[in-house]
Amino acid sequence: MFQQVTKGIKISVKTAYNGTLYRGYTQYYAFSYFITIKNNSKETVKLTERFWFIHDSLNQTEFIEGEGVVGQTPTLKPKEEYNYTSNCFLLSPMGAMTGKYKMINTDTLEDFFVTIPTFQLNTSTSLN
Repeated sequence: MFQQVTKGIKISVKTAYNGTLYRGYTQYYAFSYFITIKNNSKETVKLTERFWFIHDSLNQTEFIEGEGVVGQTPTLKPKEEYNYTSNCFLLSPMGAMTGKYKMINTDTLEDFFVTIPTFQLNTSTSLN
């Protein structure tokens, strides 16, 4: 598990390799990642945006940004947590992801960023 705490917001990540799939004649390696966002601060916060850098072992980097996560913009009171699962498709059997969430303190309306720890994406065969 990969973990990072920023301003009392703890991000935990687990990953899974799901096999290969083809789109046309191109083979992709499919991965899932499971995120837990826990509010260990004393403030209520809302996740408003996400920013991802997806790297693969072929030295390709993809940047993804957008509103919320999986179609939601969760609000977390102190000690609450939010879980979600998403997917990533790479052209190579190994890669990594890192990023940040933009959040807002719902009391002060202050925006801040929370670091998503860098985590590895590896097929089981590449680990041998």
